[in-house]
Amino acid sequence: MFLCSYSNLTRELACMIQVHIAACLHLFSSDLCGFLCDYIPCRLAAMLTSFLEGLLCCFTSKSTNIVVPVETSEPADGYEFVEVKPGRILRVRHITPDRPVVEEPTGLGGSVSCKRKITVYRNGQLFIENLGDRASAELKSCQNGETEPNSTVEVELTDCGKLSPPVSIPEARSDCVTAGNNGASETAAGEAPAAGQTDQSQQPRKRRRKPKRTVVIDCERKISACKGTHPDVALFFIHGVGGSLDIWGGQLDFFSRLGYEVIAPDLAGHGASSAPQIPAAYTFYALAEDMRIIFKRYARKRNILIGHSYGVSFCTFLAHEYPEQIHKMVMINGGGPTALEPSLCSIFNLPTCVLHCLSPLLAWCFLKAGFARQGAREKQLLKENNAFNVSSFVLRAMMSGQYWPEGDEVYHAELTVPVLLVHGMHDKFVPVEEDQRMAEILLMAFLKVLEDGSHMVMMECPDPVNTLLHEFFLWEPPTLPAPKKESKTRPETAKARTDNAQAIAEPSKARPATAKQAQ
Repeated sequence: MFLCSYSNLTRELACMIQVHIAACLHLFSSDLCGFLCDYIPCRLAAMLTSFLEGLLCCFTSKSTNIVVPVETSEPADGYEFVEVKPGRILRVRHITPDRPVVEEPTGLGGSVSCKRKITVYRNGQLFIENLGDRASAELKSCQNGETEPNSTVEVELTDCGKLSPPVSIPEARSDCVTAGNNGASETAAGEAPAAGQTDQSQQPRKRRRKPKRTVVIDCERKISACKGTHPDVALFFIHGVGGSLDIWGGQLDFFSRLGYEVIAPDLAGHGASSAPQIPAAYTFYALAEDMRIIFKRYARKRNILIGHSYGVSFCTFLAHEYPEQIHKMVMINGGGPTALEPSLCSIFNLPTCVLHCLSPLLAWCFLKAGFARQGAREKQLLKENNAFNVSSFVLRAMMSGQYWPEGDEVYHAELTVPVLLVHGMHDKFVPVEEDQRMAEILLMAFLKVLEDGSHMVMMECPDPVNTLLHEFFLWEPPTLPAPKKESKTRPETAKARTDNAQAIAEPSKARPATAKQAQ
């Protein structure tokens, strides 16, 4: 589907190099020669091909691997091509299953009080105070009623009111002096201070710090189960840098068979989407606007966003922009709640031609860091699912365009949507501490860690991931019973209380029956 520049010349040079290397290797023994002729010439030819293309790119000042989709807007086999802007075409896989049974959502679900106060001080300290009752249900069972797979480890999280040390809580102002660490006794007014204590008037008074920013959230959110038979539910899958919609193959097939409507787009420059040749086309805001258009085109009443890596940022952006339409959200190896800013000292700041020469090395590094195991199965997954198969220009523009200063901790703390965080234990790109930090900042979050997974956990462990996602889709908080109304009775007087006490304490003095009554 793609047109690649310099392909004929580089292919001929690669074939010539492979023939010469194979001829030289015939000098060795037959067994060793058989292995080397199959493996080393292909590797060297691929590296030399990439190197020659990079040199041609530098000499001619033209970008290599310019790709354009051959088809424009003809839907085929669930694929559609959507023109989000003039000349900017995205490939979208949209599956609307034929539901034999359509079930209207009848349950009202559970209601969660989303009340919290977020205070940011001038020194950068963040203080989050939860004022309402959050959903405390845990995802401990799968949709078939069995326990979770053995490869799943649950991380217990503390309440936001008792955050871990990274969240600094400002000291409260106190007008009394406590004695000891337990604070059991206080110095009363007018009494002499005990030995070892100084007078309160001699201590410098702490100046009360003024907050830089205060955000108060007060709303009620109804959360209900999202079944595949519900026509008002849609699932959106958004991939990250270097991926494509094909990495969601195991999830798209699984949930479409269950009756869910699924939507998965290719980001610009990825998969079969068009690849503009200007760096401004790959900034966060340009890509987020593309996802906004795709979301508004396919959105239903209750929408669930599933993002991976860089795609989590676009899901967060949509959840912040459309809080009423986003019902739930899933973050897979998305990282911490930090603002995006491109790194100045990065290999992706090298010229495009140099990155193209290093593309085989980068692909090998991605295989080592993105998968827990590096076998033939993982290599086949990369090839079949079109992962990390983008041009050097797009890769460089994507990495340098990750600038999103608004996406800080306060931005994430304002979200009221329930979130499931899935993390691969062997992920070398995103440490587990970052996802733990994200779970602490969010209002309603469930963190699940898969022991056998890495950065591409949805490709490595499709069954456990599908189980966790489906269980989360069906989850709803318990419905609390309505508070009982207290009957307004007249309070007893002092005399009535005294009479009741005497009646209980003394035995009842009944009048003895007369002889006439006994007869």
